[in-house]
Amino acid sequence: MAKFWNFVLFQLGWFACVWGAANQKVLWAVAGTLAYIIFHIWRSPLPKVETSLLIKGVIYGVSADTLVMHLGLLDFQDEWPSPFVSPLWMWVLWALVASTINGSLSWLRGRPILGAVLGAICGPMSYEAGICMGAGSWGPGGQIMGFIIIGVIWGVAIPLFFYWDRTPLEQGFVKNP
Repeated sequence: MAKFWNFVLFQLGWFACVWGAANQKVLWAVAGTLAYIIFHIWRSPLPKVETSLLIKGVIYGVSADTLVMHLGLLDFQDEWPSPFVSPLWMWVLWALVASTINGSLSWLRGRPILGAVLGAICGPMSYEAGICMGAGSWGPGGQIMGFIIIGVIWGVAIPLFFYWDRTPLEQGFVKNP
């Protein structure tokens, strides 16, 4: 899939999941986003490698968001499947982010410091946007510490996802216009 469409579908999936969570209509948003992720894997030149990356990204994200939630820094609007882990729609968003590694974020390959800086800035901004839309809230007194912790999580995530991805540059989506 071309980088442009990967970016557009990432944005649509993000908005659908966050809006769905904020309005208790998460089922269709998650289903639609998962359909795109399956399509993304199917179109990948190395589906097994791409699937592995997405699974690792989801495990990382669920662990990180659950930790932030249990530290009392972040409350999610939707608790499904369990109040003890981050919600399913967040799991889908982590897979969606991982799907950009060989797509719209491929230009960051080989630039781990830039990836870390952009992750540390854009990650917390994304959470804040979701909170402003009503998909969650900062815990009591948790906004500043939440920003810091989420910034670290995302500052590590982007370079780590590139490290986990073993797709050579010339075989990834980078060739696509």
